[in-house]
Amino acid sequence: MSQSIAAPPGGSQAPISEGARWMQIVVGIVCMVAAANIQYAWTLFVPEIQATHGWTRASIQTAFTVFVVVQTWLTPIEGYFIDRYGPRVIVAFGGVMTGLSWIVDSYAGSLGMLYVGSAIGGIGVGCVYATCVNSAIKWFPDKRGLAVGLTAGGYGAGSALTILPIANMIHSSGYQATFFWFGLLQGAIIIAAAFFLRAPQKDQVKASTKVLQSRRDYTLKEALQTPVFWVMMVMFICTVSGGLMAVAQLGVIAHDLGVKEAPISLFGITMAALPFALMLDRVMNGISRPLFGFISDHIGREATMFIAFTFEGIGILMLSRFGHDPIMFLILSGMVFLAWGEVYSLFSATSADTFGTKHAAKIYGVLYCAKGVAALLVPLGNLLMEATGTWATVLYICATMDLIAAFCAIAVLRPMLRRHHARNAELAAQQGRGPVTAAASP
Repeated sequence: MSQSIAAPPGGSQAPISEGARWMQIVVGIVCMVAAANIQYAWTLFVPEIQATHGWTRASIQTAFTVFVVVQTWLTPIEGYFIDRYGPRVIVAFGGVMTGLSWIVDSYAGSLGMLYVGSAIGGIGVGCVYATCVNSAIKWFPDKRGLAVGLTAGGYGAGSALTILPIANMIHSSGYQATFFWFGLLQGAIIIAAAFFLRAPQKDQVKASTKVLQSRRDYTLKEALQTPVFWVMMVMFICTVSGGLMAVAQLGVIAHDLGVKEAPISLFGITMAALPFALMLDRVMNGISRPLFGFISDHIGREATMFIAFTFEGIGILMLSRFGHDPIMFLILSGMVFLAWGEVYSLFSATSADTFGTKHAAKIYGVLYCAKGVAALLVPLGNLLMEATGTWATVLYICATMDLIAAFCAIAVLRPMLRRHHARNAELAAQQGRGPVTAAASP
């Protein structure tokens, strides 16, 4: 366990109550839940869109790639506006765009229109996601992993509440009506919740005493000049690729493995393997973010990364080997999502720990572009599967990337972060300010 070596600086602002802090997290979670379906329910619409229009699977999945690329690659710009205008305005705008996205999709009669709807959704969800995560980072420096994990968990698990209603409405009313009405509902919820968000004032919150955290606030330019930033970027790309592939392709993988419609009885519930897996996966995805975030607050980010990334890599390997069995498909897909969702709490928390919080939205916005890079691999997964006739090769590659990232967390990232914080402390001592890093890792 690490020990504190510096107290946070004093300030003129009175500390804010725990209840007020947690209320900001609750509001952020509500926004994330309402935005989640654009990504996590997408797999339910793909077969219906293909059956209606006859477009190829790869061309339809390009819409998912457009969504993710826009969501992630615009995050640095959204970070600038978050810092300038505050969370309320940006999330409200995100709610408008999130609702509009599915309304556009409901009228899309061409691939181009479908891609436009996806791009609008990327802007909307990007605004909501980046703002709510940034808010959690700033409100809870003392429990950063847990707070960010809970907030990101709302995005990961939020669609679990609506998977069955969406699937039932698609079956009864068609995918166009489902897009339209759920778009209106989700956008309205985000806009209403946005009015309760606000940012903390200086010195209203205290730093962690257990995790290395920089007192120096790096600018985006300074952060990009550090080797540790680019190591985190490569690790982020490696780990997010496998889970993103599963999110976009799980329905397709289940179909190709022959388990999509297979009935499963578990915990007194009987349903087809795919919707059952989707429900379980969303729950596990949501649990993983606060769970591993909480663990990282106590044992450190890098050790937690090693555990989670290894777990995910093994889960993907086992899914490729035993996924033809419906029960194993359900269990192993849940295992993969449990170990994947935490990337969004661990990397955002590590970024703020390393570079400070003043410019956290912009810095993590650039780091979050790793998800956009990984999204480019989703259509390639379809092409590789069609070329080889099996998902095994795709899954093996994803598992290998996870295991490489797990190794880097301990062998590369941990020593780099120690040197990074040591340099900050030395610089502060030379300038007569005292140490600028709180907590020392074991």
